[in-house]
Amino acid sequence: MENSDIQIHPSLRTIEWKDNKVKMIDQTKLPNELVFVEYDDYNQIADAIRTLVVRGAPAIGVSGAFGLALAALQSKAITKENLISDLEKARKILFETRPTAVNLSWGLEQIMKIAYSESTVDQIRESVIKEAKRMADEDIEINKTMGKNGSKLFDNNDTIMTHCNAGALATVAYGTALGVIRATKESGKNVKVIATETRPVQQGSRLTAFELKHDGFDVSLIPDTAVGYSMANGLVDKVVVGADRIVKTGHVFNKIGTYQVATMAKQHGIPFYVAAPLSTFDMKSNAKDVIIEMRKGSEVTGIGDKKTAPDDINVINPAFDMTPPELISGIITEKGVVNPPFEESIRKLFEAN
Repeated sequence: MENSDIQIHPSLRTIEWKDNKVKMIDQTKLPNELVFVEYDDYNQIADAIRTLVVRGAPAIGVSGAFGLALAALQSKAITKENLISDLEKARKILFETRPTAVNLSWGLEQIMKIAYSESTVDQIRESVIKEAKRMADEDIEINKTMGKNGSKLFDNNDTIMTHCNAGALATVAYGTALGVIRATKESGKNVKVIATETRPVQQGSRLTAFELKHDGFDVSLIPDTAVGYSMANGLVDKVVVGADRIVKTGHVFNKIGTYQVATMAKQHGIPFYVAAPLSTFDMKSNAKDVIIEMRKGSEVTGIGDKKTAPDDINVINPAFDMTPPELISGIITEKGVVNPPFEESIRKLFEAN
C-alpha cells in the first residue's frame, strides 16, 4: 500500500446506525473473524459495552448515544414526560456498564440535552437519532484532525510504541493514538509500530496488531513484559497511547499497564504522548475520585477455555491505571497539542473552546 493511499478500510467502521438498528463489529471475535452484529434494543447495547463487544472510550460514547436512540424508538410513550422517563431509565442502565471511561457519560448527556430541548415525542425521537448519527460522523472528523495535530511530533523512520488499542476499533473509525500514527504515515513519513499484547484481554495482539496489519503497517508485537527491554535496546523512539479519562490536572486514566510504559519511557528519555478528544477530559473530578473498574478474575486465570492458574486463587484485575502528568510529554487533541504544565494548558484549552 502506498503512503498516500492509507485509508481506514470501510469494513472497519466500528459502529454505525443502519435502518433503525445499531451495527457494530464484535471485537471479542477478532482477530480470528470479522463479525458484525446488529442490535435493536438498548439493553443489548448495554451488554455489548459490558462484555467488550464494543470498547474504547470514543466508541463507547457513541454506543451510549445510539443506545438512547434505540430506547427512544423502543419506548411506547405518547407524552414527552413518559418518553423522558424511559430515556432516563435507559441512561442509567447504559451508564453503569463501564464506570471509568468518561466519554460514555458525555455521550449520554449530549443525547439527554437534545431530548429535553424538544417539545413532542416525534421531535425527540427524530432529533435524538439525528444527534447520535452526527456524533458518530463527528468522531471520525475529530480523530483525523487530532491525527494531523499529532503527526507533527513524529519523525521519518520513527518506531512508535503503543499500548492497548486506541485505533479505529476504539472509535467510530480512524482512531486516536493509532489515528496519529495513521496521519504520520499519510503525511509521507515512514513509521514502524511496536504494539504491546496488553494482557489480560489482549487488545494489543488481538486488535491493534490486526488493525495495523490490515492497513499495511510495519508492526511488531511484544509481550507486556518486554517494554523495558525494547526501550533499553533502542528499539523505541516515541510512545503514543489513548485515554479513557483525563482530569483537569493532566492525570491520565488508561488501560492497565500504561503507567508502567510511561515510567519506563521516562527512565529511557523517550517522549510519551497521549491522544484523546476533548470529550475524554473530565473537568469536574479530581484524580483520587475516579473509580477504577475491577474486572472478573477469570480474565487472568485463563485464556479462553484454557486454565492457566490454580483454582481458587485470589486475583486483582484492575482494567485501568493512572499515569501522573510528570510522565507525560504532551496531550494531543483535536484543538492542538497541550504541553506541561497541564493544569494551566488544559484550562486554557477549554477556555478557548
